[in-house]
Amino acid sequence: MGFFTKFLEFMTIELTVLLTAAMPIIELRGAIPVGISLGMSPLHAFAISFIGSILPVPIIIFGTRPIFKLLKQTRVFKGFIEKITKKTMLRSGKIQRYGFWGLILFVAIPLPGTGVWTGSLASVLLDMRIKLAFPAILIGNLIAGLAVMSLSHGVVRTLNLMQGMF
Repeated sequence: MGFFTKFLEFMTIELTVLLTAAMPIIELRGAIPVGISLGMSPLHAFAISFIGSILPVPIIIFGTRPIFKLLKQTRVFKGFIEKITKKTMLRSGKIQRYGFWGLILFVAIPLPGTGVWTGSLASVLLDMRIKLAFPAILIGNLIAGLAVMSLSHGVVRTLNLMQGMF
């Protein structure tokens, strides 16, 4: 049995959903429907997705400043870091205006360009205290997850009903 076969056996549905949720852009917004479509209950998909989407938060919060500082010193990455910073700051108006509640709202709204990754990065770039940023990100992610779980479960039920009709 080759490495690839062993790797596929290792990749259970739960691990697939967990890793999908930890990915930027996709996060739990994409992982919950994936889990449900792979046969997980909506609540199980939500729980695994929530855990997976929170895993990168401490890394982003504690690692961004030193990594950005280091990369800004290089000609190759300076422009890239400045572009990411500018793009994140453009999207962080509500966070700047409303602080803790703005960060919750920013992470909770399931739209492209919002979510745990961008919210974590924005909290660092805005110098939010970790004691405020981390709970706001958790709460916002919880709200987003519950909304996506509800919508996904409804969509899956609708599709199942439609399959029975044809």
